Amino acid sequence: MLLAVDAGNTNVVFALIALRPEGGREIRARWRIATDPRRTADEYAVWLSQLLALEGYQRSDVDGVIISTVVPRALHNLEVLSSKYFGTDALIAGRPPVEWGVALDVDEPQSLGADRAVNTIAAHALHPGDLIVIDFGTATTLDVSDFNGAYKGGIIAPGINLSLDALVNAAAKLPRIAIEAPKGNVGVIGRNTVDQMNIGIYWGYIAMIEGLVSRMKAEIGRPAKVIATGGLATLFEQHTDVFDAIEPDLTIQGLAIMWERAHIAA
Repeated sequence: MLLAVDAGNTNVVFALIALRPEGGREIRARWRIATDPRRTADEYAVWLSQLLALEGYQRSDVDGVIISTVVPRALHNLEVLSSKYFGTDALIAGRPPVEWGVALDVDEPQSLGADRAVNTIAAHALHPGDLIVIDFGTATTLDVSDFNGAYKGGIIAPGINLSLDALVNAAAKLPRIAIEAPKGNVGVIGRNTVDQMNIGIYWGYIAMIEGLVSRMKAEIGRPAKVIATGGLATLFEQHTDVFDAIEPDLTIQGLAIMWERAHIAA
């Protein structure tokens, strides 16, 4: 049983994964907590122990821990959590013995976020050919990998919630709205403030994604499959056909794949 930890800018996701000896992975449970670099290993342990118990597990069921993080200050306490409460040294994605194992064919490979590298590994393992991976997180990232699995570059855009926060905070009279897919009439001429905001955020994001994917495909010059991940991927799926597949647990799957490869190599 593997505990995979994906520490992002907004949330830390913990996933309990059963790894079958004959191959295959089953995510048994997943939990998320707001990212706070000040949160101690003891605080994580109290919270996580209770959630494990609710699912019928205990800390001793965990045989290994692997961590991916884009928040360096959060790493130490997660490592202490692993060693102190799960009795194992955590593996850190991108460090020996779980190096990326794929070419990072960009100008500054050391600056690539761990989550984007892990997503590339998982997407290539799950889908053949050239790929565009769109991750709807704190930022919206679009990453390109070729048919060999090499990371070739990508795009970073503000996440949809960041865009909405900026709009609301900068315009005193605009209310805070929930991001949701339009119902019924899908026109783009709003008749009131809330509808106009929802149209701008929702259809604006779809237009951005469709436009960027179109330009990326033209630049790649070969057929490329589009893989979406992140919590908002299913929200946009209703009104665009730009996605070829949605993999909601892509980063977690990538961490499990890296763990397996490290242990097969060992």
